[in-house]
Amino acid sequence: MADHWSLYLVRTASGSLYTGITTDVERRFSEHQAGAPKGARSLWGKGPLTLAFSAPAGDRRRASRLEWQIKRWPKARKEALVAGLVSLQDAG
Repeated sequence: MADHWSLYLVRTASGSLYTGITTDVERRFSEHQAGAPKGARSLWGKGPLTLAFSAPAGDRRRASRLEWQIKRWPKARKEALVAGLVSLQDAG
């Protein structure tokens, strides 16, 4: 079990931001780009996709908590995270 989880945000063609966690950002982003069956269903057909943000998030428990919190942020705050104006520490 890996204790090196990352949180990432993927931008869709329409500008929406998808938030996820993984132990391998490059692999997971490739799965999203490939679509079914391994990519997130909510991203299917919404490409081209770009990796907007990624950062270490600690162990799985902390990463899951950060993901849950950030998914509830308004889009403007997620954009501030992507731009480096807020940090993951601001998530709580």
